[in-house]
Amino acid sequence: MKVAVKLMSMLALVVLIMSCKDRASEKRIAELESRLAQIEGNKSAAAPTPTAIPDAAPEQKPDGPLPVLNFERTDHDFGTIAEGQKVSYTYKVTNTGEAPLIIQNAQPSCGCTVPTWSKDPIPAGGTGFVTAEFDSNGKPGIANKTITVTANTWPKVTTLRFKAMVTPTAQSAGPVK
Repeated sequence: MKVAVKLMSMLALVVLIMSCKDRASEKRIAELESRLAQIEGNKSAAAPTPTAIPDAAPEQKPDGPLPVLNFERTDHDFGTIAEGQKVSYTYKVTNTGEAPLIIQNAQPSCGCTVPTWSKDPIPAGGTGFVTAEFDSNGKPGIANKTITVTANTWPKVTTLRFKAMVTPTAQSAGPVK
């Protein structure tokens, strides 16, 4: 009997301990849920609602005197060239504006074209250049390429174009019939 009482006492103690742990856990969970609800309630009332990011507005023309990029020609035709030939053309530019012209970048439409340009500021009335070097290796057929010139002008971007008819070499012409 003493063993049964001891066993019952231990069982009761285990149940009591377990229930205390469960109650403590339940109490802690209830506190956290209450706190979360309170935070969420305050957040919706006190936090500013996120504003929609406006669409990127088109750039506006800056005030004051500006340089003007005036190319002698914006198109060039290399004519017929043999595949593998490297050709180049220099586009001449005059600054017809009232402020120094700075060509910031010249981006080709593909890796077969390498542009170089005047790196120094071009004064009002001064001249500069953008040179396009085209490597026709592996480019048989008609080639139409562009160079996008970015400068401190309005508009900021000017597109230069060139074309060439690249005659294929005997190797790239394919099998002979």
